[in-house]
Amino acid sequence: MEPLRPGRESVPGKTEPTDLIARARAGDTQAWGDLYREYAPAIFRFCRRALPSKEDAEDATMEIFMKLRDKLAQYDPSRSFTAWLYKVSANHCWDLLRRRVARHDKDMEDADELPLEAPEPNQLERLIEERTSEAVRKALSKLGARARMALVMRYYSEMSYEEIADALGVRRPFVGVVLLRARHELRQALQEDAALTVGGAG
Repeated sequence: MEPLRPGRESVPGKTEPTDLIARARAGDTQAWGDLYREYAPAIFRFCRRALPSKEDAEDATMEIFMKLRDKLAQYDPSRSFTAWLYKVSANHCWDLLRRRVARHDKDMEDADELPLEAPEPNQLERLIEERTSEAVRKALSKLGARARMALVMRYYSEMSYEEIADALGVRRPFVGVVLLRARHELRQALQEDAALTVGGAG
């Protein structure tokens, strides 16, 4: 089970391949291919959570790496490559979603009607750990685009509130509002799914 908790995904058991990154930046085609093979699976998993379908995630992963070939020269080697890669990926996924979603996205509406109680992050983690990855993806898909993207940015790529605000085009204080709503809605979706599963099994 892949828990939803703050912590950037990375390739298990590997440190960042600085030499490979340097060679790819210098135009080494083989190094670029190796870099793609090393990071593409994790970026696909990230996109799969952020976007509506597997096909969308596959297309986005390819588009992100095509974009990276042009952006790699802008990468600052003194900073984490993984952090930079996830920021590029999050921005790309949000751009895709923003083009699809009408301006009346419910995440931007009725801010005064936020629930007085929302699950604490650790309570949400426990609930998620009881569900399969597919159930979590299904629950995420029921959220508004902005709420889903904020959760994925925060809990799967460990972006700061400032980075999320910049990517989503909102003021920093509103990020907390979006995450509060998103955690509440995700818990509801998970509980509804569990109730349907139990009901169907009965």
